[in-house]
Amino acid sequence: MPSGTIRTTPAARSPFFPTRLEAQLLLIYPATLLLGSVLSTLTPAFRNAPYSPELQSHDPAFAPTYFAKKKNIFNVWFVKKGWGWTTVAFVVFLLMWPGFGKGLSVKRIRAILRYSVITLWWCFVTQWFFGPPLIDRGFLFTGGQCEKLNDPSAMEDMSDTRVYLTAATCKRAGRKWSGGHDISGHVFLLIIGSALLWFETLPAITRFEGLRDGRKIALDDGKVASVTVEKSPESEQDEATRQGVPLPLGVIIFMWWMLLMTAAFFHTWVEKFTGLLVAFAGLWVVYFLPRGIPAARAVLGMPGV
Repeated sequence: MPSGTIRTTPAARSPFFPTRLEAQLLLIYPATLLLGSVLSTLTPAFRNAPYSPELQSHDPAFAPTYFAKKKNIFNVWFVKKGWGWTTVAFVVFLLMWPGFGKGLSVKRIRAILRYSVITLWWCFVTQWFFGPPLIDRGFLFTGGQCEKLNDPSAMEDMSDTRVYLTAATCKRAGRKWSGGHDISGHVFLLIIGSALLWFETLPAITRFEGLRDGRKIALDDGKVASVTVEKSPESEQDEATRQGVPLPLGVIIFMWWMLLMTAAFFHTWVEKFTGLLVAFAGLWVVYFLPRGIPAARAVLGMPGV
């Protein structure tokens, strides 16, 4: 850091585990999914509203609240464009936070690489994976297929073309995507996007809020050490450390709210849970795996270090 030092001390905890602060932040996500499910179960208006497995939401005509409709403005213009919002917030932080140094510094390049790997994982899961994305491949693997919308029992002969249909092409053809396990893409997107912003901005937040919590890393000799970013005295009141942080925090908060709405009104519990697991898998590879593998850390680095 431009105004800080890095101190390493012996530590026994595995570098692959999150710090106490990181664990508390990550626990927000399953807790939010649980809270949303409890609300949808215990609130009479939510519980009595007809739910459509095909639509993965409440029947629009009987939706218990505006947020329960897929076409609500926040779902259409924020969640469905969530990676765009994540990207804008990340770029603003990347350009404005002085902790990255000047110009195309090593820290800034590594942050871009971390973002790129997470983006690639988002693309593989939701957009394309050498053909259909992983969500659609999982749906087909678990027995799902594209059925005629008005006659669920009428199945066409299976063919190579049909096997590789995606949910998007199925719906555009006027049919319905039915019969398999559908990982919640909304849950996946909202978690991985907001967590990316959390991990990248946390060093800036801890610098001016005093929330430092040492991360563990494996050294080249196999020993485990604790890495702490210390603030120099002149930076204690440095308002510049806050630059670029408000927009990512705003996006994080709004993503949390939409995650709660998704948990309450869309998808089954299993679909939401697998969305969380797939998001956590990508986050672990980018933000925790390099801590225990020096070669990976040399490429991706660590936020704030």
